[in-house]
Amino acid sequence: MLLLYNAKIFTMDELKGEVAAMLIQQTPGHNGRIQAIGSLDEVRKFASSNNTEEIDMQGRCVLPGLTDAHIHFRRYALSLNMVDVDTPNLTEAIDRIHMKVKEMEPGEWLLGHGWRQNNWAEGFGSKADLDAAAPNNPVYLTAASLHAAWVNSSALKIAGISDNQADPPKGKIMRDAKGEPTGILLESAMSLVSSAIPQADEERSLLAMEQAQSKLWEMGITAIHDFDRLKSFKALQILRSKEKLKLRVHKNLPVESLQEIAELNLRGGFGDDLLWIGGLKDFADGALGPQTAAMLEPYEGSDSNRGILLADAEEITEWGQKAVSQGLTMTVHAIGDRANHEVINAYERIREFEKLKGLNKGRHRIEHVQIIHPSDLKRMAELKLNASVQAIHQPSDRDAADNLWGSRSKHAYAWKSILDSGARLAFGSDAPVESPNPFWGIHAAVTRKSHRDKARESWFANQQINIMDALRGYTLGPAYMAGKEGSLGKLSPGYLADLIVIEQNIFEVDENNLDEISPQATMVGGEWVWKSDESSF
Repeated sequence: MLLLYNAKIFTMDELKGEVAAMLIQQTPGHNGRIQAIGSLDEVRKFASSNNTEEIDMQGRCVLPGLTDAHIHFRRYALSLNMVDVDTPNLTEAIDRIHMKVKEMEPGEWLLGHGWRQNNWAEGFGSKADLDAAAPNNPVYLTAASLHAAWVNSSALKIAGISDNQADPPKGKIMRDAKGEPTGILLESAMSLVSSAIPQADEERSLLAMEQAQSKLWEMGITAIHDFDRLKSFKALQILRSKEKLKLRVHKNLPVESLQEIAELNLRGGFGDDLLWIGGLKDFADGALGPQTAAMLEPYEGSDSNRGILLADAEEITEWGQKAVSQGLTMTVHAIGDRANHEVINAYERIREFEKLKGLNKGRHRIEHVQIIHPSDLKRMAELKLNASVQAIHQPSDRDAADNLWGSRSKHAYAWKSILDSGARLAFGSDAPVESPNPFWGIHAAVTRKSHRDKARESWFANQQINIMDALRGYTLGPAYMAGKEGSLGKLSPGYLADLIVIEQNIFEVDENNLDEISPQATMVGGEWVWKSDESSF
């Protein structure tokens, strides 16, 4: 047994609140659970005098382990070795490509991630820019949103994309005035090139995911809701079988795999406390940056561009009825207000189907909910839908939102309005779109500012939430959406002993400095999986 005392333990349990001591039963396989909480004297009554290690936490703050409720884990892991092109201007991005290519063999694919053309005075880059920097290597760079790619002529040639190449369904090849591809690919057009890139082999993926797991522990993350595809699921199962997975994973599966899932009779929740089946993931639209998020009205400065609707209410309903019949929940990506409207219409029909068939109400989710019409916000709460959002997107997207959505932005990234409506909230990062650092996310949710520019005024400050609500978004909210509210999200007797230790009392930290919080130790299932060099316990 392990007894932590002289601590400020914030249990996230409304009945228990803050306590000073905690007793943990340590068992193999990261299944250690909390035995007792309270004062030191109260907790010692439950301890075995012969087999209990007592640790003086010296007044440190202990929180439940934090959950990233939306991450692309394999892609994030592999992105850690890509060229970072999240730069203040296009020239710097090109310079980074030029430096990287010097280390590479001719013909080797150069991969990068993170560009944001809305932050660049030059706007979108072109294939010519990349041709000059990497004349002998194909280049494929994903936008921060993951809904656009920037490629060079060599990549276009390998993919067989010619001047007369037709746009694929639900995608677009951007072209210049002469009709030639510019090197920017939107939505499904990205796959024309990405499918030609040699994929990371299994060994490389496993190693990258192990390394990424350690990085998440350092940030205070003990659980994730993974939205990568089946290759990620396969790798996670291998890590689990080798006892190398020490991160709890709620694994969501792609909608196009439903037939295979049904044949295997996989149902939501199947698995164990480290890896289990989540929901079925679908896409209703694209993203704000490339202007592919589906909108009710055109983007600012356009008479006709309303984005790209990838799936309407009818299609989502069809998938949803199949999913709930299979014992799965639905989780649908929706950025624009039209996309959210279509998704809520679909969920209304799915609720009717559940009632008709005598099925339990699924814990269905909308991923992102970046801009939503006020009338749809009320409907989302009435239908008991869950909002899986990314507060860290708001500081990065505020200028683009102002420029592309104008006055509609008052309904964007509306975390306070979502909570006030009665809908449940969970926070994530969408990594590698943004950093998975949860304290950057908490800072953004509480201040409506960027951790990179704290002097700037809060963006629509009426949508700020308090620290407790932000913590709930990283603990209780994700636990409920994963069907694990009886074992995760709290530090209470019977719950899994997943926790983090930080130096400061988080509720006494200046809100502008919340992003500077750094865990000193992380525990999963009663085992310390990571400790900083500064930890002294």
